[in-house]
This record gives sequence, structure tokens and C-alpha cells, in this order.
Amino acid sequence: MGAWVAAQIVSVIVLAVLGGGDSISDTPIGVLAVALMAGWSAYLAGMWFASKRAGSGSPVADYGISIAPIDAVGLGIGVLSQLVLVRVVYLPLEAMWPDTFTDDRLQENAKDLIDTAGGASIVLLFAIVVLGAPIVEELFYRGLLQRSLAARFNDGLVVVGVALVFAFIHFRPIEYPGLFAFGLVLGFTAIRTDRLGMPILTHIGFNLTGLLLAW
Repeated sequence: MGAWVAAQIVSVIVLAVLGGGDSISDTPIGVLAVALMAGWSAYLAGMWFASKRAGSGSPVADYGISIAPIDAVGLGIGVLSQLVLVRVVYLPLEAMWPDTFTDDRLQENAKDLIDTAGGASIVLLFAIVVLGAPIVEELFYRGLLQRSLAARFNDGLVVVGVALVFAFIHFRPIEYPGLFAFGLVLGFTAIRTDRLGMPILTHIGFNLTGLLLAW
């Protein structure tokens, strides 16, 4: 988890240096993109180091970085996860706490990003949310974390554990239930295919649909 800590520190430093705001809505998309890419670089550097020190020395082999034609199914799984799975998860929560679990609050983060972006920065927003985040997060959570733990522990327990970490790391409690459920989907596709192609495409489909819903 040293790579995760380093990534958070690097991102905070970059935001401070470049003048990031107190929230997403106060931070220009360009500044946010630079901070994210700096943090992602720390993730990737940590993964490379872990592969060289504790793995085979080949990140491609250690983290299951490959794709097959069947993995395109993941795009559909991601769309359905956003449109159906997340909705089903929140139905009982909305019934019990109607003032807390509302569509507006669930989409608040995505809407803030869209409101902040404008013109060419919309393209940058889609690049970091729809491509960058899914690729880097799947490399780290399903590639490094899940694969290393699955080599030692029960697959089911590992998928659940990593899904919990994946949800909590986003630091938005209202999104925890949906992100946990989606994390289970990502973990299952990674375990089932033994590669990252399908979970990455699933994550892309999920994030793209989420942005479009908030548009």
C-alpha cells in the first residue's frame, strides 16, 4: 500500500502547487488532470518496483495485463452495472433514507466535474475519467492487490476484501454501497478471466455511463 500512500501525497502536493481548490468544483480540470497523472505515476512506479522485487520481473505477467476479443463484453457489463446493479443496490436504501440516498447526491461528484469542465477540457475530463482512471485503478486493485492476495487466500474472500478497499478509497460514503457492488463485479471478471482486459473494459463502460447520466 506504499504506492497508494505515495500517490495521495504526490497528488496533494501537485494540487497545492498548481492552486487546486478545496473541492472538485473549485479545481480546474487541467489542474485536476495533472494531479491525477502525478498520483497515477506513483501507483505505476510502485507496481513496477513490486514486480521487480517480489514478482517475476515482468509486470505484464505478474498483473495479468492482456486482452482478448471476448473482453469487449465487459463494456456491456459496465453499462448494465451502472444502469441496473447500482439502481437495485440503492432501492432499499432510498426507501429507508429518502433524504440521504437521492439521485442528485449520488451524481453530485460527476455533475461537479462536468460543470467545472468546458470546451476542450470536456475531452480531457472524459480522458481521465473514462480511460485513465479505469486503467490505473484496475492495474492496482485487481492487478497488484487482488492477484497477489488470491495467490495466498480464498478467491471469494479476496474479491470481497478488495471490493471493500476499492469502495472506501473513493472517500464518498454515499457511494460506498454502489462501488462495493461494482467492485465485486470487477473482481469476479478478473478472477474468472485471469487477466485485466475485461475488468478494465467493464470499468470504462461503467464510468462512461455515469458521466453521460450526469450530463
